[in-house]
Amino acid sequence: MDNATTVLSLRDITRVYHQGEVALRIFEQASLDIAQGEMVGLVGPSGSGKSSLLHIAGLLEAPDGGEVIINGRNCVDLRDGLKTGVRRAELGFVYQSHNLLPEFSALENVVLPQLIAGVPKKSAGIFAHYLLERMGLGPRATHRPAELSGGEQQRVAIARALANRPRLLLADEPTGNLDPKTSRHVFNELLSICRNEGVAALVATHNLDLAGQMDRVVLLHEGRLLEGADLQAHYQSL
Repeated sequence: MDNATTVLSLRDITRVYHQGEVALRIFEQASLDIAQGEMVGLVGPSGSGKSSLLHIAGLLEAPDGGEVIINGRNCVDLRDGLKTGVRRAELGFVYQSHNLLPEFSALENVVLPQLIAGVPKKSAGIFAHYLLERMGLGPRATHRPAELSGGEQQRVAIARALANRPRLLLADEPTGNLDPKTSRHVFNELLSICRNEGVAALVATHNLDLAGQMDRVVLLHEGRLLEGADLQAHYQSL
């Protein structure tokens, strides 16, 4: 892969958790590259470490070994303040729970992170309106979260995650709390806006049908990331 277009490189990630005297090796030299505008589905059984991998990629958790390279910069050993700067400037996060601020409208929830980043209020409002329109929520922009359905709230959360124009979106089961029909709709909106905005994305999901709509699928299995021929060999061995 051309390094000039690589947004995220996870190289030989190792992570060990300790429970008393027992060492649990979650990742064993897990590696992954994601290019600009590429969407990658991350699948694996519950407890395999998908959320932990997203936390490591998002600089929220430090690996015990390996490199997390974001836009050509190894971020593992950065001071906390610099990691926070990278997260604000380069990354967007979507979780299974939307965590919207209940006292603010949908529009204000999308404007706020832009204001924190120093974007002028008028420009922030214009881009927030654009994102909500893209998510099919233009008429609902003035509604507070309690006045929105679960699917609408999650679409607001996706718009908020994209508000600061991240290079990389990290999403952890973003439609896990939604019914199948709403899940498909929200997922399609996420794919569409990421592709149109050229955002790279790593999306953890248990839904193989949704994962199959992305550019690539990687399987987290026994601490390693399998794809391509390795993934085919794994399934053939079952």
